[in-house]
Amino acid sequence: MQKRILVVDDDTMNLKRTKMILEKYYDVLLAESGKEALEMIETEMVDLILLDIAMPQMNGIETFKHIKNSTVKIPVIFLTASGYEEDVRTAINLGAVNYLKKPFFPQDLLKRVAKGLEEQ
Repeated sequence: MQKRILVVDDDTMNLKRTKMILEKYYDVLLAESGKEALEMIETEMVDLILLDIAMPQMNGIETFKHIKNSTVKIPVIFLTASGYEEDVRTAINLGAVNYLKKPFFPQDLLKRVAKGLEEQ
């Protein structure tokens, strides 16, 4: 059975691009907000989450805190267009398994996802 990846990003083009890269190897779910992602993990089996940091209403850090407080333990890799090292440091300190700066090369995304799934 294929591993299931949830991609969370408020940018539709980023969602489509990430799905195109991953769908050859994984079952890919998409969410356009932190709220939608939290609802999905309550009803769907997810093996890994790719989570954008900068999103309106509930950013990736807030969403990750909710995920960490849930009963479901899912590894998270942050995606960030931000050059702010503080965002990345905060994410890693909270327990993210990795991060990837956007825009990313497809092979970098695939390597990080594979590594994140290994660390489950």
